[in-house]
Amino acid sequence: MMRSRRAHPDQMSLDWSKDAEIERIIEARVAIRAETEAIRWRFRLIFVESLMMAALVLAAGLTLGQPTALLMRGAFLVGIACFASGMLLIVLSGVTCNILDHVRRRRRRS
Repeated sequence: MMRSRRAHPDQMSLDWSKDAEIERIIEARVAIRAETEAIRWRFRLIFVESLMMAALVLAAGLTLGQPTALLMRGAFLVGIACFASGMLLIVLSGVTCNILDHVRRRRRRS
């Protein structure tokens, strides 16, 4: 059960719900922050996935008794390829979103 706190008598009371302009500004700032956080999380996810793929190649090679130099090279190449393809997907999704925004704005003007 939540209790509502009483404001301090010296505190200025603010009612943000009545001012639509302030609400719009707050929503825009929250959207920008959420977008940047989403990009960071996508980058982290791609980095972790790349490391996992390289580790899996390394583990499989060690299990099969392959030469170490060949394993290291293969794991490195798989990790780099996974990272590059993930980054390409992030860039392409960003470009697609920008194109769709441009098309939507153009349709609104017409």
